[in-house]
Amino acid sequence: MQTIGIKELKTNPAVLTKAMEAKEHLLISKRGKPFALATALDDPLFDLGLKTWLLTRAYASGGLSLGQLARALDKSYTDIAKLLTLLNIPVLDYDLTDELDTLESLV
Repeated sequence: MQTIGIKELKTNPAVLTKAMEAKEHLLISKRGKPFALATALDDPLFDLGLKTWLLTRAYASGGLSLGQLARALDKSYTDIAKLLTLLNIPVLDYDLTDELDTLESLV
């Protein structure tokens, strides 16, 4: 694993690209202390659980749809719904008040 300071990374971002293309991890330090770890998204490390965590967080924050999450994890909608339930992430996100207001405006 290669280590690079954040200042050096700012001045030479090609180091990051080269490390990712070489399938290496890049440890980024700030003031001499470990700060971040960079790795390519196709790294097998993600298949062990980090990928699932990152993608479910992206879904929870609105960055991915349910379908995108299911496809990214190669799971059925039922399996994804079960996973989200276990993680206490709402499968459906809506505001009941907004729904009631919409219904009242239709009547």
